Amino acid sequence: MARCTAPVNGHRSASAAADCPACGSRSRGYSSYSYPSYSTPSYSSGNSSGSRSNGSGRSHRPRWSRAGSVVLYTPAEVLTLTPVRNNIEKQSVEKQSSVPDFRDVFLCHAWDDRKEAAKELYDMLVSRGVSVWFSERDVLLGSTLLREIDKGLAKSRVGIVLVTPALLRRLKNEGIADKELSALLARDLLVPIMHNTTHEALREVSPLLGSRSGLSTGEEPMTDVAAKLAELVALGSVGHAC
Repeated sequence: MARCTAPVNGHRSASAAADCPACGSRSRGYSSYSYPSYSTPSYSSGNSSGSRSNGSGRSHRPRWSRAGSVVLYTPAEVLTLTPVRNNIEKQSVEKQSSVPDFRDVFLCHAWDDRKEAAKELYDMLVSRGVSVWFSERDVLLGSTLLREIDKGLAKSRVGIVLVTPALLRRLKNEGIADKELSALLARDLLVPIMHNTTHEALREVSPLLGSRSGLSTGEEPMTDVAAKLAELVALGSVGHAC
């Protein structure tokens, strides 16, 4: 009896089956049958607008999302950002309008990040209509840095801290960033943004700041983080249930 060659050569094509001594006659008898082909499945990684949800747990929209927004959040992100949003809404709009050059966001960052990650986040926020206090743009040559920081904090709606390896090194040395954080932590209007580092590493350096939840570029692109911050500080948006 002829032996089937499938264990060695396989039968993934009609010609392979036809060449088999045992199966060739059957293959020729059913010439209309086509053997299945196999291809590697393709997967979509989602777009940068934050609209993906499969595999990420992002399927929620907080009440402050604007109508038509495609930015989606995890339940943990909504829980983290809701107290900050509540405090933003409690601020007096009339008072803010009376403060010259009032900003939506105070961006706290390490000096080493001023031309890279901090500048990238700044540009993304500005492109979304967010006014940002950024030391590279707001501290004039010859000004007293600490005094300018104090003024920037006083006239900003919310503070964001770009937590990077460079910031962690600065915090260990108790530099300018440490003084900014002390003021921001006292206001309960602070959102840490983890970038190229982890909350665990932050807690080792600053347990108080590390106790605050925030957003992370390790879990989503910085463009998505910027979109969420822009929604967070936008007033007059239409509310939606989570």
